[in-house]
Amino acid sequence: MNVPAAAASRSDKSLFIRDAFARLQIGGLDLKLKALASLLELLGNDPAAEAANIVAADGDVAALLRMLDASAHSALRDRAAAVVALLATACGASRKAVFDEGGLGPLLRVLDSASAPATRERAVVAIEAITADAGSSWAVSAYGGVSILINACRPGSGSLAVQTLAVAAIKNVVSIDDVRSALVEEGGLPVLVDLLASGTTDTQKNAALCLWSIASMGDLETQQQIVQDGALPPLLQALHITTDLDLQNSVLRAIHVLAVVPSAARILCSSPLFFAQLTDLMRRGGSILLQQMAADMIADLAPGVSDDTKRCMAPCVGTLVKMMEVAKPASIQESAGRALLALMTLKSNRKELVRDEKNLTRLVQMLNPRNEEIDKKHPVSVLLALAMGGGNGTRRRLADAGACQHLQKLADAEVPCAKKALQRISSSRFKSLLSRGWNN
Repeated sequence: MNVPAAAASRSDKSLFIRDAFARLQIGGLDLKLKALASLLELLGNDPAAEAANIVAADGDVAALLRMLDASAHSALRDRAAAVVALLATACGASRKAVFDEGGLGPLLRVLDSASAPATRERAVVAIEAITADAGSSWAVSAYGGVSILINACRPGSGSLAVQTLAVAAIKNVVSIDDVRSALVEEGGLPVLVDLLASGTTDTQKNAALCLWSIASMGDLETQQQIVQDGALPPLLQALHITTDLDLQNSVLRAIHVLAVVPSAARILCSSPLFFAQLTDLMRRGGSILLQQMAADMIADLAPGVSDDTKRCMAPCVGTLVKMMEVAKPASIQESAGRALLALMTLKSNRKELVRDEKNLTRLVQMLNPRNEEIDKKHPVSVLLALAMGGGNGTRRRLADAGACQHLQKLADAEVPCAKKALQRISSSRFKSLLSRGWNN
């Protein structure tokens, strides 16, 4: 039978598919190879995935999967892997059919075998597609697939395409407890670190996301192990040299969660370039969550950096003030407030904020009790830092901007530190008025 065109009727395609699967089951090697070739042609020219849906409904997918067995002829196994890869990536129905018929196990065995590179690549294409479905990802551990995927990521284990798809499959399933445990126990952490240092952009991104997931869901001991295995230098290197926003996001996530490890914090605090990168990310805008991670790290690490490094972060002060106005999620206000407070320990940074009339006015307006979207403790803390650390000129500018009026209302409402900030600013104002009167 001739292969139906893409525009052929569903009934014509269904008849052809049933005939092809019949030849797979009763024909000899040559007939089976021709049947697989015809299925490849049909599925490869199937933009609407109609043929893949028909295979899912009417085809004998189990018979197709049996051809992946190590005992099958290598040419047969290669073409069968190609058909399965197309089915796994075509649509949800055909992907589910492959999984429901137990396809993940044979595919993992093909990846772990000495099959031709192209065959292994086709197998891992299907594995990555299947594991992307949350309902299927649990089976990787059940089939012993974690160690197979780790080995596929090792240097020299296959093509770059195999490595890229294998680490993508690991990323798909790393949220599962058993998978994370197996990755740590079976030596997966150094492999992921190697991919960070030498992989493609996609490989680096997925490796960073894997490390982030393992670290964020693991305990301090696991986080320390990741740092000991050398994850931080390639993460920093990737952050410094990449212009890919997705990779920056993935890398910063991993660094953010590892920064709680004391040895990692020391490395980060000794890198002015890292804080310059954070400042640049803050100023460029883009993802608010990326900015929040940067703000968190500035807040947590700033006490351990030099004054010169803090001074270099002055350009992000305005961005932090704007972030304090973001209503949702509320955690962004806290991150920005903490970071701004950490930078206000330096006199030149306090001057930077006070000199910027627009940002100073914005900060004072956050104190307005009518502005209910702002958690008052953050702007109050920043104003208190300015009032305590600045001179009479700073306190006078705060008073002139209307801070005392708002602080009085907040003090009456017993907002923490509002009374102290009010006393500091208003006493300076009172002294200034007395001084003017005396001079007159």
